[in-house]
Amino acid sequence: MVNSVILVGRAGRDPEMRYFESGRVKTTFSLAVNRPTKEKETDWFDIEIWGRQAEIAGEYVRKGSLIGVEGRLDFNRWTDDGGNKNVKPIVNAQNLRLLGSKRDSGGDSFDSN
Repeated sequence: MVNSVILVGRAGRDPEMRYFESGRVKTTFSLAVNRPTKEKETDWFDIEIWGRQAEIAGEYVRKGSLIGVEGRLDFNRWTDDGGNKNVKPIVNAQNLRLLGSKRDSGGDSFDSN
């Protein structure tokens, strides 16, 4: 079985970086991906990225940046105070690719290798 997601879109907001006591870093941001339809629908994805890739995302990704992410689909599950079960899909990105112009983002790709 394979759980693999590849998305290309624009960052919907500036990334938020969070450092943990363990030394790990996590960056989150939203990604808008346009569907190729007449209605020009947009799908929104929550992206979560860890480690060195998270630091790169925090430094180079800005709202509107054209980027590609490769990772897996995860689900955050919780029960709210009213007893309702909730599920929120999140893309856990392992690779980040900055696709904008050199002026916008350096035009580089950063793989986790």
